[in-house]
Amino acid sequence: MACKLGGCKTIVAVGLTGVLCTVLGGVMIFMVPQLIRDQILQNVKIDPSTLSFEMWKEIPIPFYMSVYLFHVVNTEEVLKGKKPYIQERGPYVYREYRQKHNITFHENDTVSFLEYRTFVFQPHMSQGLETDYIVMPNLLVLVSSMMMEHKPMSMKVLMSLSFSMFSQRAFMNRTVGEIMWGYRDPMIDMLNKYFPGMLPFKDKLGLFSELNNSNSGLFTVFTGVKNFSKIHLVDKWNGKSKLNFWHSDQCNMINGTSGQIWAPFMTPEYNLQFYSPEACRSMNFEYERSGDFKGIPTFRFVAPKTLFANGSVYPPNEGFCPCMVSGIQNMSTCQFNAPLFLSHPHFYDADPVLLDSVIGLHPSKEKHSLFLDVHPVTGIPMNCSVKMQLSLYMKSIPGIGQTGKISPVVLPLLWFEERGAMEGQTLTTFYNRLVLIPKLMQYLQYILNALGCLFIVITLILIIKNQETFFLFWSSNKKVSKNSEAIQSYSEFLMTPAPNGTVLQEARL
Repeated sequence: MACKLGGCKTIVAVGLTGVLCTVLGGVMIFMVPQLIRDQILQNVKIDPSTLSFEMWKEIPIPFYMSVYLFHVVNTEEVLKGKKPYIQERGPYVYREYRQKHNITFHENDTVSFLEYRTFVFQPHMSQGLETDYIVMPNLLVLVSSMMMEHKPMSMKVLMSLSFSMFSQRAFMNRTVGEIMWGYRDPMIDMLNKYFPGMLPFKDKLGLFSELNNSNSGLFTVFTGVKNFSKIHLVDKWNGKSKLNFWHSDQCNMINGTSGQIWAPFMTPEYNLQFYSPEACRSMNFEYERSGDFKGIPTFRFVAPKTLFANGSVYPPNEGFCPCMVSGIQNMSTCQFNAPLFLSHPHFYDADPVLLDSVIGLHPSKEKHSLFLDVHPVTGIPMNCSVKMQLSLYMKSIPGIGQTGKISPVVLPLLWFEERGAMEGQTLTTFYNRLVLIPKLMQYLQYILNALGCLFIVITLILIIKNQETFFLFWSSNKKVSKNSEAIQSYSEFLMTPAPNGTVLQEARL
């Protein structure tokens, strides 16, 4: 016989193994995606029992803020009406630490928190020191002058005399540390003493003086524990469900998340939104392309060209007006009426007239555009770079001699980049749990299906090759099985007691 007893058993074993692998692989095709989905849903919720809670509470990703200051070279010419010539200085780099405090869970599936930020200067990463001197517009003089533009001439002259008394000029020469984190001034002390509440700051004047060792307001966001459809969305900010800075309901809406994590299972159609207290508004980014960050698949989101467009170019932005040319956002309504403007660095993507009014700007998409690389399966950002520029609108104000003959201009003060990228042990853990293991499980289901098909094909080939002896083996197994059943039945019959009155007959062979 070509197929001996052991060989035929092997064929059966191979066939059964093939069927088992195929069935198991088929089950995994349907079960694995759901298991992964359930695991992700469980861990992205804001709940102390989840693995990601500590990561949400204190972000392990190192954040850095790089600040570039604009040094005004020709101050005397600017006071005579000439075009400003500025030079970019920096970056001055700060390590940014973020930690949430006052975490309070509520019964309506929300949690409130204050996120405190601390900045520590990094000399080894910077192109300069905080002791460097920079010539910049004197905000105390120029902002106050703009606010007095429509006041009586007598008030303007009185303000000009006050500036002269305290030796205040239109431009100042201060250190980077003073410009950033604030400086004391005799005139500021006098105003706070005799006119309390007049100035929006208490003792120091600095562009970021209110940012260090402080929070961005009380956020209340949905946890996703009870209602996953709202996970991470902002419910309220400082107790408000909408803002009152702007002139339309749409612009006053608080949309999206707090800017640190988004809902999982993104598609390219996803509209990435977040609320920025510093910008006093919600922002939305759009999908640009797919990519990867150190082996982790990502979606890149970028700012649309309409982000800082004025109302005439993009009507929904009309509520942010009064507007100037397109590409800059008026911040005066949320910055104590100071004529400050927000834009992309170097007026990137803005009206060319802004660029032409200043010498020394060189906008570049590579250097000055912003992006967010987000892992679409979890909604967690892998790599981000958010860049913004702060500018001052200034001009000559009749009656205030310090403003000279300054021509109307939107003059950049500084631009900054906040960037962060997942790295180290956090990146390794994230990759292993959310990328590598799901990949291995996917590969395993394909391997099982392939092995199952291979074993089944081998079984069919062996059966065809040895079909006569295999079927004899199969039939003999069935006959043996039937004989075994007959013997078993007869044994049971003999062992069964006969009813009373029944004569047992001798079995004949």
